[in-house]
Amino acid sequence: MKSFDVGILTNLRKQRGLTQEQLAGKIGITRQSYLAIEKGKRELTISEANIVADMLGVTIDQLADGIIPDDEKYRQMIFAFLRSGVEVDGKITKTKLAKLLYLADFGWFYENLKSMSNMPYRKILYGPVPDPYFRIIEELFENGDIQIEQKQGGAVLISETKAGIRNEIDRLSKKEQAFIAKIAKNWKGKNTQEIVKFTHDQLPYQVCFMGEVISYELITQEDPEYVY
Repeated sequence: MKSFDVGILTNLRKQRGLTQEQLAGKIGITRQSYLAIEKGKRELTISEANIVADMLGVTIDQLADGIIPDDEKYRQMIFAFLRSGVEVDGKITKTKLAKLLYLADFGWFYENLKSMSNMPYRKILYGPVPDPYFRIIEELFENGDIQIEQKQGGAVLISETKAGIRNEIDRLSKKEQAFIAKIAKNWKGKNTQEIVKFTHDQLPYQVCFMGEVISYELITQEDPEYVY
């Protein structure tokens, strides 16, 4: 496989809250052997790299290119959408919020050939969504930055708290903030099923297998009016 900065493995593993023992066990080697990988003394095989990348929620290309998901910027994207007025009462369903974030990342890639957050989005039933989305939402709730409200019928509503409003969105450029506002305007007042259908009808979701990480490159083949 292509070589990569082994420090990326350590940083991502710690970000994801995983131990060396967990990764070693998953790929079928001892902790000492895995430690040698993180120290750059042993290379991953292709099959091992695929397993590690999947556990870390990234692709092998992201590891090789050093393009690492920016969790903090992704958090700020969440705050930007919660403040965008996409819903009159400020409460966005958890699924719709995930889709808005996806449209921001893939739409930004369509126009700039790079994503905002570098998050790897996976095709799942209610996807596309990056694996860290659920962890980050839970962390924001535990920190008191967002409120989560369970509605009858199963819908989960997310809104920003007074404490959350104090969070900066300085990792987002003015152009990125404007792009998020544009997407929010496009989807203002539209229900969750509408945005789910829109993303599921897009080429990237259609051509990938369930559970597969969706390549950003695929969105460049989409018709402009169906990007976001």
